[in-house]
Amino acid sequence: MLGLFKPKKNVSLAPLKVDIHSHLLPGIDDGAKTLDHTLGMLRKFEELGYEKMIFTPHVMSGVYNNTPEIIKAKLEEVRNLIRETGIKMEVDASAEYYLDDSFLELIRTNNLLPFGGNHILFECSFRDVPQLLDQVIFDLQSKQYQPVIAHLERYYYYHKSLEKAQQLRAQGVLIQVNMLSFTGHYGPDIKKQAELLLKNNLIDILGSDCHRIEHLQILEKNLHLPAFKTLMGSKLINSNFL
Repeated sequence: MLGLFKPKKNVSLAPLKVDIHSHLLPGIDDGAKTLDHTLGMLRKFEELGYEKMIFTPHVMSGVYNNTPEIIKAKLEEVRNLIRETGIKMEVDASAEYYLDDSFLELIRTNNLLPFGGNHILFECSFRDVPQLLDQVIFDLQSKQYQPVIAHLERYYYYHKSLEKAQQLRAQGVLIQVNMLSFTGHYGPDIKKQAELLLKNNLIDILGSDCHRIEHLQILEKNLHLPAFKTLMGSKLINSNFL
């Protein structure tokens, strides 16, 4: 009987090389609380085969009032930690901007922290259809920024359809999807939407959206799922940011 059950083989995430979208900078949003928490997650990312992390702490007016200066200072703390502990990981930082009027003002004043030269990651409300979406896209592009919409699969109001994803692609927006969505971590509906986007080649960037070590443990336990094999063979652009 022992030979009948073969252990499930995990897919390697090494082809991604770069994680884009995580909350590992300590003490500035709802992610890592301390440098020790950051260190533990960095070590796990290294085990999973990543070579570079692009941290994206929340920027949300009145909740997480992070500025480029605050983010850069925290990034330097993490770089010092890496030098001290010998972790072989390149790190950089941008932000995950919440789509509201304050974001429009940050765009207008060029008070943004992009990654990859000119890429800006932004998220929408999980409850309400964003009325400012087209305006934000237009304003970002007018300032020569490349818009990247965060975890498109998590917005219930766009579910069971590819129309919004196709429209965003036509507008020149890159689509980022969370890896945990394929594990069912956020629920079955979000898993189905992520799989629908994958099936139709509508994913540009994969992100961990990691806030705590448990997220990486859940991910690691599910790397045997067929979706991850498909993802590693799809045309993702994560490695472009190495």
